Amino acid sequence: MHCVTNATGAAHVRAYNLHMTTNPVPALSITDLRKTYDNGTTALKGIDLQVEAGDFFALLGPNGAGKSTTIGIVSSLVNKSSGSVEVFGVDIARDRDAAMRLLGLVPQEINFNLFEKPLDILCNYAGFYGIEREAALVRAEEELKRARLWEKAEVMSRTLSGGMKRRLMIARAMMTRPRLLILDEPTAGVDIEIRRNMWETLKDINEAGTTIILTTHYLEEAESLCRNLAIIDNGIIVEQGPMKALLAKLDVEGFLFDVDGELPATLPQIEGAALLATDAHTLDLDMPRAMDLNRVFATFNDAGIRVRSMRTKSNRLEELFVRLTGDKAAA
Repeated sequence: MHCVTNATGAAHVRAYNLHMTTNPVPALSITDLRKTYDNGTTALKGIDLQVEAGDFFALLGPNGAGKSTTIGIVSSLVNKSSGSVEVFGVDIARDRDAAMRLLGLVPQEINFNLFEKPLDILCNYAGFYGIEREAALVRAEEELKRARLWEKAEVMSRTLSGGMKRRLMIARAMMTRPRLLILDEPTAGVDIEIRRNMWETLKDINEAGTTIILTTHYLEEAESLCRNLAIIDNGIIVEQGPMKALLAKLDVEGFLFDVDGELPATLPQIEGAALLATDAHTLDLDMPRAMDLNRVFATFNDAGIRVRSMRTKSNRLEELFVRLTGDKAAA
C-alpha cells in the first residue's frame, strides 16, 4: 500500500484527526462507485456504502460479486471508473496520501518476508511510514503481545504456523495505528480454535477504537463479530444494515435440543415446523418466528422427550445470504 513519510502529510492527517474529534464523520463513505475493467467486465455498478466510525462491519458476497474490487479501490490498489470514496472524510482521489495514512489493509495472501523475524517485519514496516526506530520497537512489542506473538519476536517467520502468520499480518497493519482496518479473509485456512483466538484479537482492536471492515466466507464469523453488514452480488449492494435487524427479517428460527435418554422411534409432528433428529440425543427444529416455544415443549413432554438444554442454531446469516444471492458460495 502506498505511503508518504514527509512532515506535510503527517500534519495534514493530524489536522483531519482534530477535525474528526469535533465533527464525527463516517469511517468509510462510498457513493455511486463504478468499475469497468479494460476487458469490458463491469465489476461495480454504482454501489453506495457507509461505515460508521467504531463499527465492526462485514462485507459479504459470492465469488466475483465485487468485494475484492471494492476493497482494491478503497485501499488505492485499483483505479475506479467513477464515483467517490472517502476515508474519515478524506477523498482518496483528491488526497490519496492522507487517506491511506488513516487506513490499514490485511490482504488474504501472506506477503511478508518469511526469512525475517516478526520484530524486524513490524519495525521495517513502521519505517516506511516515517516512524522512528525507537518508537517502532515500542509499538512492535505492544502489537506482538496483543497478537500473542511476543515470544516469537526473534524467530524466523517461516517457522510460524499459518494462524501465527495471519496474526502477524494484523499486527503489522496496526503498526501505523490506522483508524480503519480492512481485513480480507483473515482466518482463511486456519482451524476453528485458531480462528476463535483471532476473533479475540480483532475484538480487542475494535474495542480500542479502530473501525474494522471484514470480508469472510465464514458466515458464522461475520455473525459473531460484526454489528452491521452489506451483501454485494453482481456488482450491486443487495442488502445492508444492522446485523440484528437483517436477521430479524427471516421468518424462521432454528434451535438445537439436547435430550436425556433415547429419542422415540417416531418423532412427534409440530404443525408448521420441521423437526428431525441429528443423532440419538439431539433434535433440530426449524419453526416460524411467531410460534410459541411453550407449544414445542408441551409437544415434547407429551411424547416423553426430556430436554436437557437448547441453543439457537448459528446459520441464520447463511440463510439470509443464500436467500439474497442464490446458491452461490460466500467468499
